[in-house]
Amino acid sequence: MASGGEDLTDEGRDVLRYVRLLPVVLLVGGFLVDYLTPAQFSATAFYSVAPMLAAPLMSLPGTVLVGVGAIAADAGILAHFGYIGGPGGISELLSICAVAVVAVFINRLLHVREVRLRSARSVAAAVQRAVLPVPPRQVGLYRIAARYETAEAEAEIGGDLYAVQDTPYGLRCIMGDVRGKGMAAVEAATVVLGAFRMAADEEPTLAGVAARMDRALWREAERREGMDRLEWFVTAVLAEFPADGTGLRLVNRGHPPPLVLHQGAVRCAEPAGHALPLGMGLCEAADRVDTVPFPPGSTLLMHTDGVTEARDADGTFYDPVTRLDGVAFAGPAELLDALLDDVHAHTGGPRSDDMALLAVCHF
Repeated sequence: MASGGEDLTDEGRDVLRYVRLLPVVLLVGGFLVDYLTPAQFSATAFYSVAPMLAAPLMSLPGTVLVGVGAIAADAGILAHFGYIGGPGGISELLSICAVAVVAVFINRLLHVREVRLRSARSVAAAVQRAVLPVPPRQVGLYRIAARYETAEAEAEIGGDLYAVQDTPYGLRCIMGDVRGKGMAAVEAATVVLGAFRMAADEEPTLAGVAARMDRALWREAERREGMDRLEWFVTAVLAEFPADGTGLRLVNRGHPPPLVLHQGAVRCAEPAGHALPLGMGLCEAADRVDTVPFPPGSTLLMHTDGVTEARDADGTFYDPVTRLDGVAFAGPAELLDALLDDVHAHTGGPRSDDMALLAVCHF
């Protein structure tokens, strides 16, 4: 087959199996129409369309077989009606041969394109895994799960990021979203995550961690030119879970606020004050640390705007607060899986942005 099917669902594969039969149906149907109707009626169009349809749907052998079948069917009908030796019959047969050759050529072009696309996807996935390693499943009193899902309409590497680190000051996490996509976004994400991992172990306050990351991005932006220098920034929210399990501290730098789930209720942890994203310069509001109650049984859900900007067919945005209200789940992994399934059901098709999710449960 010219186009890959490894990303299709089982239902999609079943549909594709039936679609692949269309070239054969056209050949058989065309032959029957030609054979069962008077000589002045012709099904030549069927013999031309079948190889061209096989090119994107079938493998090289399948496309060749359909092309040969179209030539044989047309030759058989021409012989049956005694036209094969005439100028019109020869011209018609040569036309079918030319279409079959072109179909094989198109099949090969599509195959090369598919190989390149698979290679690009493989590289993108490897880079994404290197930037976003799987976090530990449990650290002290907390169970952790993360998910990253690229937009169906995008082939580039996304700019969403997250990290979890056990530090002398407790468990510290970050969820962020780099402006843009591609390798530039990966570069910015690498700077942010590198600064976070160093600062998380060294800075006694969460505000200090944010300031270190801000300076790291600002220094990198200074080395850039043009619009890259002005637009190199990252929205982020940082969370700190003290080792004794008392409360939760948050610093929000222009990112969608996380959610706190407890006993079926969902509330949005809005920051007390707004701050600029990381990399846009230090500001006073960046030093604000919000303290949020986080008793045992609570779950912190951090996400990127790919969740809240997911829309249904009517253009309605997904609202995780109302959609998750009253939802029961066994742990952070089950929560994230249920949330992804619900977003898919809400959109019913492709999305325009990636989604990164991180859940931390206090048990």
